[in-house]
Amino acid sequence: MRTWLTERFDLTVPLVGAPMAGVGAGRLAAAVSAAGALGMFGVPATATAEWIGEQASVAAATGRPYGIGLMAWALPGNPAQLQAVLDARPAVVSVSFGPYERYVGELRRAGITVVTQAGTTEEALAAERAGVDAVVARGAEGGGHGRADVATLPLLEGVLDAVRVPVLAAGGVATARGLAAVLAAGAEGAWAGTAFMGCEETTISPAARRRLLEAAETDTAYGRVFDVAQRLGWPVEYGGRALRNAFFERWAGREDELAADESARADLEAARRDEDFDTAYIYVGQGVGLVREPRTAADVVAAFAGAEKLLARFAR
Repeated sequence: MRTWLTERFDLTVPLVGAPMAGVGAGRLAAAVSAAGALGMFGVPATATAEWIGEQASVAAATGRPYGIGLMAWALPGNPAQLQAVLDARPAVVSVSFGPYERYVGELRRAGITVVTQAGTTEEALAAERAGVDAVVARGAEGGGHGRADVATLPLLEGVLDAVRVPVLAAGGVATARGLAAVLAAGAEGAWAGTAFMGCEETTISPAARRRLLEAAETDTAYGRVFDVAQRLGWPVEYGGRALRNAFFERWAGREDELAADESARADLEAARRDEDFDTAYIYVGQGVGLVREPRTAADVVAAFAGAEKLLARFAR
């Protein structure tokens, strides 16, 4: 399975562990990279430069390439994050969700491969014009934040037809079958987050892990409820997909009211501390029904490598 992704970063599996802020820190990134894929960690909006440096050191300890994910909307309020990433010099930086274009040139001049996530074909075309090295076609099935306008397969088809830069596929790719499917379509690799959510190297708690391991493919919901409740500055076009719970059901469609309700905000903060997941969120994609047991990151990468055998059926 040799692709642009494997050749550029000397990988054995054309797979990126998505930069899940708050879930995947340096330890998960290192484990994914050591297993032969490309590990990444995501930078929360309030993360300090010191935290980025610490996690980058952990991720780099294996000597394998790794990446860092930045949220473009958060960078103007925390410019030290960009400098910390430049200082760390990871192999890849994903900068997405907001006015990312201003950062592409500086990152590339530092010798860093730059990618961005696109939820529509028009976003992918804009990313190509901005000079990114590759585009991540992220479909509505994906966990965490992004657009929910187009599902992964039609989005991938449209983006592959529209752009000349390499394309990775994200959203609902949780097993070797999904990786084989997007490679067969023409993607250079997959970008997977939910598949790694059950791993011991994540930062999620045992209680949250149990909750997601019990979830089915129909147990997620997409919206802005949790962002509005926390008063986060996410652009309105980028909602989040998480496990459906009582708090989401109560406030979905009432976001304007929620934005002024301080008691609801306090309830969510308390639930996060107490690990009450009937109120607190767990961001995860529709592939969660395929994550059935705790595994290591190496186990997950090895399972994805089974895509090679699936693809070989068509090489006869």
